Amino acid sequence: MSEGESTAAAPGQNVVLIGKKPVMNYVVACLTFLNAGAKNLIVKARGRAISRAVDTVELLRRTFAKDLKIKSINIGTEEIERAEGQKANVSTIEIALEKP
Repeated sequence: MSEGESTAAAPGQNVVLIGKKPVMNYVVACLTFLNAGAKNLIVKARGRAISRAVDTVELLRRTFAKDLKIKSINIGTEEIERAEGQKANVSTIEIALEKP
């Protein structure tokens, strides 16, 4: 998901949208949710930011929150319209994490 884009998240869901910033910025955002007492967390990304989302989750699991479990991983494709009027397919990923 690009920065500044809103998402329709269900109430009680903590969502981190991955964009172009460095990975550590998103790790800190995730840790903020977890330290605030959140048991569930969703990391969303699309396009080229997908690898950054995976890096974020792996860094969280390996270094900062070793007890964090991956609940589910959903992938998909969105059709967007570019500025030139052409339609393009963009891959999406949604990684649901849970703290036991």
